[in-house]
Amino acid sequence: MKHALLIDLDGVLYQGAKVIPGALEAIRWIQNQSIPHLFITNTTSRPRRKIVEKLSGFGFDISEQSILTPPIAACEWLSENVTGETALFIPSSTREDFNSIPILKQGKISVVAVVLGDIGEEWTFSELNRAFTFLMEEPKPKLVALGMTRYWQTAKGLQLDVGPFVKALEYAASCEAVVLGKPSAQFFNAALRILHCEPSQAVMIGDDILGDVQGAQHAGIKGVLVRTGKFRSSDIDSGIHPDAIIDSIAGLPAWLDQN
Repeated sequence: MKHALLIDLDGVLYQGAKVIPGALEAIRWIQNQSIPHLFITNTTSRPRRKIVEKLSGFGFDISEQSILTPPIAACEWLSENVTGETALFIPSSTREDFNSIPILKQGKISVVAVVLGDIGEEWTFSELNRAFTFLMEEPKPKLVALGMTRYWQTAKGLQLDVGPFVKALEYAASCEAVVLGKPSAQFFNAALRILHCEPSQAVMIGDDILGDVQGAQHAGIKGVLVRTGKFRSSDIDSGIHPDAIIDSIAGLPAWLDQN
């Protein structure tokens, strides 16, 4: 079997409103070569449908079924592991991806799970404290994190992601989050199940030395780091050793041919 590819989106295919040079050609090459692949992203700021629309606007021909997001993985996990209503701390635009599970009704104070995604500047003390209050109820709800990314690259610079807020709630409520996004092995394993492949057959391509590369390696998957997106030269000295470093995804076809 050829390598199965797990490919990050933001910082790998595009950054902000611009396509990474050579990304369109690289993805077309992968598709033309019929290489099994799945796009996996920690993006929770928009539903999967909107991610496809954004990619289409850049010129990519990528279907919803080719993308795994934390909300999709979280819905599957919640359906299988809890019974009852869930409190969502996610962007309102992403709520459509949670239509398959019971959501907290207005006025209710008891939930079986608290889901945290990246809501950016909508985070306030009041919102964080509301999540904390839910988590202090008995029986204690499950804390479900839509990834543990520390920060991401925006057009304005680096911005905090969901990870720091999850850590704050874990500490305050004395609980451990179920992480359904990178770098969780559970998330990578969900991607492998979709592709019907073993970890040793897969390669992760990403710009995040922790979430993409180290997360993949901990799941038994090779990790390839690209020098685009949030990549920083200090990543090289982080103590994490990618299986390969390429300038951008444009160099992926050549790397695959050689490996």
